[in-house]
Amino acid sequence: MSLYTPDRLEPSDETDAHDIDEATADRAPGRPTVTVVVPAMNEARNLPHVAARMPADIDEIVFVDGHSVDDTVEVARSLWPDARVVTQSRKGKGNALACGFLAATSDIIVMIDADGSTDPAEIPLFVGALVAGADFAKGTRFADGGGSSDITFSRKLGNKALNAIVNLKFGASFSDLCYGYNAFWRHHVPVMALPAVDATEAQWGDGFEIETLINVRVANAGLKITEVPSFEQDRIHGESNLNAVRDGLRVLRTIRSEQRTTATHLSPAPVPQG
Repeated sequence: MSLYTPDRLEPSDETDAHDIDEATADRAPGRPTVTVVVPAMNEARNLPHVAARMPADIDEIVFVDGHSVDDTVEVARSLWPDARVVTQSRKGKGNALACGFLAATSDIIVMIDADGSTDPAEIPLFVGALVAGADFAKGTRFADGGGSSDITFSRKLGNKALNAIVNLKFGASFSDLCYGYNAFWRHHVPVMALPAVDATEAQWGDGFEIETLINVRVANAGLKITEVPSFEQDRIHGESNLNAVRDGLRVLRTIRSEQRTTATHLSPAPVPQG
């Protein structure tokens, strides 16, 4: 499986099939390099499946360990001997991703999960969308070619409501706000304004709210977002750390916080007196 010869490649609403086909046709000199950031905590049994689906010509894998107590790090090193292995500085998926983004050195960063729910074989779709002109390639389970064998009715309903709120308040057009399979050009990381990895105390953005925080800030920055169809699989082994109610409330808090920040930035400057 090659990064530039994907098994399936479908257009999104902002990128037509011809553009993607040309952008991903052959591995040409000067093509962008790609880093895959894989945050993981106690995922030793799932990593072989993830590795088996990874395109062979990925330039860099940054593996971020969340202080695992099983053999996660050892298994990762055996599967990807050249991977950069980083231990996250605090707790939470958001902090893990921030640490991974900081360690990445390629032109493009792809963020996937280590539990087997996001399919690495779809990475060429995301890279193709970026090469064809997108700034940010947003995975969606709700476009033609996408889907999920894992999402429950309540999670789907909650996601739909959160999509509507964000799209209304920020002028975005997300169809799958809370799905964490995304890719982007590395030079856009500053736009995300992620919490500093060297802070000793827990920061807002360290948890599962990270996807919403990134998506809203990317949209507010006016970056070109292309949605990419993706199929979410069931977690293979173990149990998810996601809690629909708790993390849904964190997403709502993120939306309110980002709305206040946006309103402050858009407020007119006071008129000088005198």
